[in-house]
Amino acid sequence: MPEFEVVIIGGGPIGIACGLEAKKQGLSYLIIEKGPIVNSLFNYPINMQFFSSSEKLEIDEIPFISKEAKPKRNEALEYYRRIVTSNKLNIQLFEKVLEVDKKEDFLIKTNKGSYTASNIIIATGFYDLPNLLHIPGEDLPKVSHYYKDPHFYASQKLAVIGASNSAVDAALECWRKGSEVTMIIREPEVGQRVKYWVRPDILNRIKEGSIKAYYNSNVTEIRESEIDIDGPEGKITLENDFVLALTGYMPNFDFLESLGVELSNDEKRLPNYNPETMETNVRGLYLAGVICGGMETHKWFIENSRVHAPIIIGTILNDR
Repeated sequence: MPEFEVVIIGGGPIGIACGLEAKKQGLSYLIIEKGPIVNSLFNYPINMQFFSSSEKLEIDEIPFISKEAKPKRNEALEYYRRIVTSNKLNIQLFEKVLEVDKKEDFLIKTNKGSYTASNIIIATGFYDLPNLLHIPGEDLPKVSHYYKDPHFYASQKLAVIGASNSAVDAALECWRKGSEVTMIIREPEVGQRVKYWVRPDILNRIKEGSIKAYYNSNVTEIRESEIDIDGPEGKITLENDFVLALTGYMPNFDFLESLGVELSNDEKRLPNYNPETMETNVRGLYLAGVICGGMETHKWFIENSRVHAPIIIGTILNDR
């Protein structure tokens, strides 16, 4: 059974940064990723453009060159893939962690094998588990919590639930490809965190009537060819072909709790960790990246959590 000083669960940008730092410092390490390299970024919309500029997405001071100041998904995939391959990082792809046991060391069981490690870094992000609506019809094939390509929805009646960056991007792209788009927004306005160069676009499309928006409203039921909306005007039924329920995502709290990580009892569900070391209440178990924020998934990004890698690896070296 292989033994490592560090096993990193999650092969996204922050997991890769942790692997780079571990290799640089001479630690034996392994990155385990359940999908391809930077799996979450791979599953982003095809035309997605980052809010951050390319230099803020860099890890380990490796230059990220993009055509525009704010890179797109395909450029990010190229950047992180080249980092992994050119540095020959020790990464196992398409391998899912099933269970972690803690005794003297950590025993990590996956669908392909088992490993032991003195330390574990959890860098799994939050993109795997959507915030469900818990309404009738949410499990119909016409409903998706992920958006990929606008072509699929051309000439269709599309309902977009939400008003975050992902929802606004989907609404605009699909409308421009010929969808009849309706947005159902729980709040009284489009989210203030929407990218500043995109927000005026969606507001103008709503104002001119190209995209219909129902504010202070919720979808209450989804059927094969209709949806029900409850809002200020009461109950409304709309003809509908597809639903994009882009209501956000959350970390895998069950996995954290199975590891013994304590979570706050409020709606934020913040994990217990020391921000000076990133170590949790479980000795030798560290958190890196977005997962540190619990339900506050807007608090941590690549650009402000890149520092977690040197902090964690430095702590592990000091405890050797």
